[in-house]
Amino acid sequence: MGGRLTFHGGIHPYEGKDLSKDKPILDVNPKGDLVYPLSQHIGAPAVPVVAKGDKVLAGQKIAEAGGYVSAPIYATVSGTVKAIEPRRVVVGDSVMSIVIENDERYEEVEYAPVKPLAEMTREEILEKIKEAGIVGMGGAGFPTHVKLSPKEPDKIDYVIANCAECEPYLTSDYRRMLEEPEKLIEGLKVSMALFPNAKGILAVEDNKPDCIQILRELTKDEPDIQVKPLKTKYPQGAERQLIYAATGRAIDSTKLPADAGCVVNNVDTIVAINRAVREGKPLMYRIVTVTGDAINNPRNFRVRIGTNYHELIEEAGGFKEEPVKIISGGPMMGFGIFDLDVPTTKTASALLCLTKDDVSAMEPGPCINCGRCVEVCPGRVVPSRLADFAEHYEEEKFLKWNGMECCECGCCSYICPAKRPLTQSIKSMRKIILGKKKK
Repeated sequence: MGGRLTFHGGIHPYEGKDLSKDKPILDVNPKGDLVYPLSQHIGAPAVPVVAKGDKVLAGQKIAEAGGYVSAPIYATVSGTVKAIEPRRVVVGDSVMSIVIENDERYEEVEYAPVKPLAEMTREEILEKIKEAGIVGMGGAGFPTHVKLSPKEPDKIDYVIANCAECEPYLTSDYRRMLEEPEKLIEGLKVSMALFPNAKGILAVEDNKPDCIQILRELTKDEPDIQVKPLKTKYPQGAERQLIYAATGRAIDSTKLPADAGCVVNNVDTIVAINRAVREGKPLMYRIVTVTGDAINNPRNFRVRIGTNYHELIEEAGGFKEEPVKIISGGPMMGFGIFDLDVPTTKTASALLCLTKDDVSAMEPGPCINCGRCVEVCPGRVVPSRLADFAEHYEEEKFLKWNGMECCECGCCSYICPAKRPLTQSIKSMRKIILGKKKK
């Protein structure tokens, strides 16, 4: 391993981070209506607690959790509820949404005073996180209070802050660590307070030496918090790979991080936890990277959830030239979008606008059995075989060859000289199998 913490496989795609990493985060206020889809998380959709015509304030709950695995939603501006109706979201579906007409006064509710962390019980901390509507903001959108409630909290040894940000082009976590590192560390301490035996790890890729230095400086008197530099490699920030790199513990798709004594949250989620527990404020903002060679002024924006994507493009100076491809998220794990008239949600990490669509231009050819996909696969499976099984709907063979161990990182598609869309085929098959399991 050459002394640097890492995992098996992985790739080194073009980073693209220089476009946006050196500009401070810019706060933006929305101009038009705000749209709040009721499904911004894994689990049951939220249930509206407002009606058309109601006046609302920023920080007011507009939808409550629709079950245990669910999360409430809060207004991020003051104004009037204009409609509760289906609206298009970034994946192309129409989702029931609350539409608020922004009065541009940004009047906020009075937040209830909070107790110091040391005086709060485990239940009170979890309730604050649950009530704040926090979900995994790295993209998964799993309700955070559920993740922080494993069956045996005293068996959690490590609370890991995922500061890797291995996805190309994305720099929101990097800017957050540079500009507000205290909030990250304080949020990590809140998470650690839930687990009596846990130590904290700040796991940062070594292409961010400035962040490593700042975090080390701020934690030098914290015996229970370690900063661990990781080898810069994609997908270093994937949960299983991160846990292995930071702790040496391995888990497969049948296990949860808690089974390895770990809990992992990304930077933005941990900052939101801090805000909820120490300030009593719900999740209302997130940082979004707007970048790519088609954008005039790529940078990171602190965005009120519900803001339209068109407004973010405008804030970034509009298009330098018409983008051929727009991706929600990064180039490896994100997905292409065809309509910018969609709202920012809790899980919206980035908007990547490119002048070339390399993928569509590729002509897939037959597999040449070179084995490169196997070399780079962090899940240690044989992607070329799995893709064949997926294309022929051979479910039994797919399972026998451990198809469920794929983490859909895209390394195999990236490296394949035959330009086969391996990840996409495997992903489709995994969806079918998981869908059948749910039934």
